[in-house]
Amino acid sequence: MIGAAWNLLLGGAWVVLTGDFSGLNLLAGLVFGYLVLALIQPQVPALSGYAQRLPRLLAFIGFFLKELVMANLKVAFDIVTPPWYMKPGVIAMPLQARSEFEIALVANLISLTPGTLSLDVSDDRRVLYIHAMFLDDEEALRRDLAELERRALELFH
Repeated sequence: MIGAAWNLLLGGAWVVLTGDFSGLNLLAGLVFGYLVLALIQPQVPALSGYAQRLPRLLAFIGFFLKELVMANLKVAFDIVTPPWYMKPGVIAMPLQARSEFEIALVANLISLTPGTLSLDVSDDRRVLYIHAMFLDDEEALRRDLAELERRALELFH
């Protein structure tokens, strides 16, 4: 969190020093700030791990967009073809997420993906109940959702 604050400060300083208050110049300042922080990271213990977060975030965004497109195509195909292929059902997925924020993030990412909807979390916060439109292979769905959860939690650790 300290790295992000420093990056914003460096990006803002870049904008002020260049005198160009456009969004593109702010983005350039943020990129330069990120590079500076990545270079000094080994000497500043408070910045440990900051430079590795952006590549993980970009990889997660790419992964989630791919999953989103594939789920949309599957749902769209089922809608436009005369026989419906859906086999709806509810599964219980064990959670690796522990904090309220992590559980909410995972539940919302699952609900954003067409064909799945987070229903409830168990009282002990260890199980997430999910409604799936296509429940052909319960274990495969659990593995896919666990992969989504693992990648999402990787962003914060």
